Amino acid sequence: MKQVSIFDAPEFERLQRELQIDPQYMRKLRNALFKHFQADDMAIVDFPSPERLSLHPLTIESRHDSQLDGATKLLFRTAGGMLIETVILRITTGRTTLCVSSQVGCAAACDFCATGKMGIARVLSAEEICDQVLQTGQLLAREGRKLRNIVFMGMGEPFHNEEQLYSSLQILTDAKMFHFSPAKILVSTVGIADAMLRCVRRFPQVNLALSLHSVNQIVREQLIPIAKKYPLEQLQATLRKVNSLQGKPVMIEYLMLSGVNDSDDDACAVVDWLTSLNVHVNLIPYNSIEDAPHLAGTDRAGREAFAGILKQAGIPTTIRYSLGADIAAACGQLVRKENRAQAMAQLQ
Repeated sequence: MKQVSIFDAPEFERLQRELQIDPQYMRKLRNALFKHFQADDMAIVDFPSPERLSLHPLTIESRHDSQLDGATKLLFRTAGGMLIETVILRITTGRTTLCVSSQVGCAAACDFCATGKMGIARVLSAEEICDQVLQTGQLLAREGRKLRNIVFMGMGEPFHNEEQLYSSLQILTDAKMFHFSPAKILVSTVGIADAMLRCVRRFPQVNLALSLHSVNQIVREQLIPIAKKYPLEQLQATLRKVNSLQGKPVMIEYLMLSGVNDSDDDACAVVDWLTSLNVHVNLIPYNSIEDAPHLAGTDRAGREAFAGILKQAGIPTTIRYSLGADIAAACGQLVRKENRAQAMAQLQ
């Protein structure tokens, strides 16, 4: 018997007609799951053929709660047995942000990133992306918390999975489905310039973040190999076009690496590069990873000095503070540890 994914609206409606279910009931079911994040058994309690529904393409493998702050890392397993990470960030202001993955691994191979060291296994489907949101929303509902923001900053380069990214954005913002405001969703990229423009033309209210990390082309290529294909001049022109299309700031992510990109001269170069652009800079502390022992994070005093130069030049700048340092917060670390543990267990 064929199951129908609850994330597939056309198939869901066909099932409704086949089973002759009252459309009003179907609306209540969708609202219960996608807007109120009710538990599965409560949401589908009166559904005439629950065996026809496919609710979750993912299963929660494990949960890791930080003892330092409000971060939780969820390890999900796909139907094929692959692992991905999703991170809940409970901000002290009461806001709750979810960091979702778009791929199993990543082809961008950034030098500082644990996921990039894994290579790419496969892309995630829109259903798998959205199920991270659904299951996390259900978990938070049991805590009495509500999910406010969704950021595509987990495993994978979202624009290397464009089709499924856009399908998931459609599901997440559809009034009949999750109905998240697109202004509460952010897509982060290492700088796939043409895709950035396609995204903002299709979803003009969705926020963009560019992982910049250096305005020196040679240094940026060392950190982000794909920068060879999308040079800084092209990215700068792309940001101008994005600004003209959206009329709101693009988030600039800048990972602070000691002796690599954190000098006063580096800060002044960033100021020059960002002049005339509508941006907000996030200075990010570096979570060290085993596979990049040559990289170290800038200390707090260095981050504050760097931020001071940007702020003095009139560039909106925030120093971010890492959450979940005790639960392998750097994206991909937990999956790599789990994969190693499984490999060792098979050898024993």
